Amino acid sequence: MADLDDLREGTNFAGPASTASGFHLKGLGGQDWGMRSRLSRIFDPTDGKTVMLAFDHGYFQGPTSGLERLDRSIVPLIPQADALMLTRGALRTTIPAECGKGIVLRASGGPSVLKDLSDEEITVSIDDAVRLDAAALAVQVFIGGENETKSIKNMSTLVDQGQAAGIPVLAVTAVGRDMVRDARYFRLATRIPAELGAGFVKTYYVEEGFESITSSCPVPIIIAGGKKVAEREALTVAYRAIQDGAAGVDMGRNVFQSEHPSAMLAAIRGVVHDSLKPDEAYELFEQLSH
Repeated sequence: MADLDDLREGTNFAGPASTASGFHLKGLGGQDWGMRSRLSRIFDPTDGKTVMLAFDHGYFQGPTSGLERLDRSIVPLIPQADALMLTRGALRTTIPAECGKGIVLRASGGPSVLKDLSDEEITVSIDDAVRLDAAALAVQVFIGGENETKSIKNMSTLVDQGQAAGIPVLAVTAVGRDMVRDARYFRLATRIPAELGAGFVKTYYVEEGFESITSSCPVPIIIAGGKKVAEREALTVAYRAIQDGAAGVDMGRNVFQSEHPSAMLAAIRGVVHDSLKPDEAYELFEQLSH
């Protein structure tokens, strides 16, 4: 085992990432056809970016604000998203089969907000993921958490099963309340899942050093929206993340808890796919809101 007494922090993170075999996503050109096909249903092949709409919160929060009725709040937004991150229950009960979006299926769970959230298990079989035509499987990874090893094992099990079925795994970095959210932590929390086989990683944006997180992770990184903030602030975070190397965003509360969800999602698309600057995106949001 490596000597931990001389653990030196990396410093050489500069420079753009290369893509292999002409595929539009870094680190994934060597995957087989089925895996690349599914990834292309999540990330737009024309620019390698994605706007994911996350509304899987009910698997541990229940009917949180904005998700009381998925048929009312989410279904009208589907056309504007590239991919949907959701549970299999929501998929089967609410999402039209003809929607044509990449489905990122929540595959871990167990505890509710009343318990230790890191104590998750795999909750979806690979057979059911295939049956549902999932484009990816999403699993929480709790680096530094109480159940870190268990969450890594969950992810690794899904990676093995996903490789056999041609389904990539999205590793979702989960940060405890008392943990430091800085670039050094997120470099660790994103690199470990990538090293162990995750096809792409979801993490949080940090203002200092985010480009070192994206450059040191050998697979695409998308950012989480996090808690609800003002629309201009959310658009600014999305813009900065894309400029610093993120391959997209996966926003939930900053969309479905906005007073104008459709306008907000359109503005986010403008940032990710059309390179709109924050002020331009916010102006679009204002126009569409009225």
